[in-house]
Amino acid sequence: MIGYDPASTKNATKTQHTVAGAVSGVFTRAVCQPLDVIKIRFQLQWEPLSRNAPNRGLYTGVVQATGKILKDEGVKALWKGHVPAQYLSVVYGSTQLLTRMWHDFVVPVIPVTWANEYSPVTHFTCGSMAGAVATLTSFPFDVIRTRLVAQGEPKLYSGMFHAATSMYAKEGVGSFFRGLTPAVIQTAPLIGLQFGFYNFFIDLWNKSSWVSSQKEKSQLTIAAGTLGSGALAGLGSKTLVYPLDLIKKRLQVRGFEEAREQFGKVVVYKGVWQCLHTTVQEEGFLGLFKGYTPSVLKASLVSALHFAFYEWALYAQVTMS
Repeated sequence: MIGYDPASTKNATKTQHTVAGAVSGVFTRAVCQPLDVIKIRFQLQWEPLSRNAPNRGLYTGVVQATGKILKDEGVKALWKGHVPAQYLSVVYGSTQLLTRMWHDFVVPVIPVTWANEYSPVTHFTCGSMAGAVATLTSFPFDVIRTRLVAQGEPKLYSGMFHAATSMYAKEGVGSFFRGLTPAVIQTAPLIGLQFGFYNFFIDLWNKSSWVSSQKEKSQLTIAAGTLGSGALAGLGSKTLVYPLDLIKKRLQVRGFEEAREQFGKVVVYKGVWQCLHTTVQEEGFLGLFKGYTPSVLKASLVSALHFAFYEWALYAQVTMS
């Protein structure tokens, strides 16, 4: 598993792993929330993002969108949906524990050579199972977060609890799970790929001639390996599953059309395949990658910070215990 310093954290308890994951999720989300807001706004925009398009949309780029949101809605708008997003962070941060538990279960029942020589495969499997569980338990927060980010001014929902009660009263329990299918399809491999990529890149880093030649790794070397491997893990995993994230977001705001009218054309999608087909047909294949730039920036930053905060929190607990 992951550790700030393998020698000092290998005996960390499951509770310490859980706390470290939760702390990491909270800090990472607070820093990266503005990029998430911009990404979601891009994903929900039907019109082209290009500033040269004849029917260009409200947002045409990261810098322009940031300025537009600040001007029209104020600084706080960049942290819309932050409260339910924090609940998401805590749940996903805690998948560190689930992954470790699955790891302890899976390794004894597979060939020893696989567990040792192909550890990224083991981490991919454990991360995927943990990710699927995390998605099912946290999905309502994801839907509420998306709707809070999607709305402009004046707000349809005043906050997380108002959104939850309004959704239940007007749309029923099913509204909390719209977009669940692409979410499960996306999240299981996303978490798995992230762990797999991270362990692959950190192994390459540790085996590099420059690092392996050091008799004792400095804290700078450890931090550089963690941040770099985490960023590459986030970039690689997010790119492979990005279209599913876009489809999920578009399905999550079904029944929320009145709050989207001020942003441009509103399209209602009935399901995964219809959303996929309509998006490609009307917006082209690249339409599936709207919001990719802020998403990649966020994914790389989140992944790097998540592992860094996680390892720092774990190391701090172990050294203080």
